[in-house]
Amino acid sequence: MDAIVVKNLRKEYAGFTLRDCSLTLPAGCVMGLIGENGAGKSTVIRCLLHMIERTAGDIFLLGKNIDDKDFDSVKESVGVVLDEAMFPPVIHARQLNRILKNSYKNWEETLYFSYLKKFSLPEKLPFSKYSKGMKMKLSIAAALSHRAKLLILDEATSGLDPVVRDEILDIFNDFTRENDCSILISSHIVSDLEKICDYIAFLHQGELLCCEEKDRLLEKYGLIHCTKADFSAIPAEAVIGKKESPYGIEALVLREKISADLAVSPVGIEDIFLYFVKFGK
Repeated sequence: MDAIVVKNLRKEYAGFTLRDCSLTLPAGCVMGLIGENGAGKSTVIRCLLHMIERTAGDIFLLGKNIDDKDFDSVKESVGVVLDEAMFPPVIHARQLNRILKNSYKNWEETLYFSYLKKFSLPEKLPFSKYSKGMKMKLSIAAALSHRAKLLILDEATSGLDPVVRDEILDIFNDFTRENDCSILISSHIVSDLEKICDYIAFLHQGELLCCEEKDRLLEKYGLIHCTKADFSAIPAEAVIGKKESPYGIEALVLREKISADLAVSPVGIEDIFLYFVKFGK
């Protein structure tokens, strides 16, 4: 069973449209959702969570259509961390435990307090006194403590220092290795996604440019550095984007469409995204 299936998702706002977005996240995998500010990442996530009404399209989470009457039975298995934590400002972490223990059938109190300790979170400090990073860590602790099968994370590592981010990425990685659990995570920190993701989805101005296995993307594309004369001999369909300088041309290319005589350098996910968006044809 796939963790997420999105078919032809469309959401229209004044001045912005998310257009015909389709993607599939297999069970046991991590998908990174990448895009510039305003690309539509949060719109996709809010549609998945039924926080906003979509204009068109179908969405299935853990095998259930989110419009089905019995979809509430699936919500217990979905953990959510949004870019802004939504806990009441006057409560503290111990009080939050009591609230969530009575909200989730599968709440694991011991696990929750182990995350508080791991993240060095004070148990009796009001939520309003938390820093942004502390708020995010508390949200992550809560999302991981009710036996979720799917985590949906919107900028969940923002506001965290590199050491804590790395620790949380390890926790996310361990999460997906148990019982086919899955993660959809959006982030501006592409290096984080490159560490843990199995699939990458690129959004740009409301359009899904591509959605592929990460390793396939890294195999599919490469960077070349050449003179203008050499570049003119490369087929136009092989070039995704290019940068010109007094020293020549750097271009992102499809490896299979260029001559084996050209030297091709490996490329990272962030470079692929930049060439699609900033230096594309």
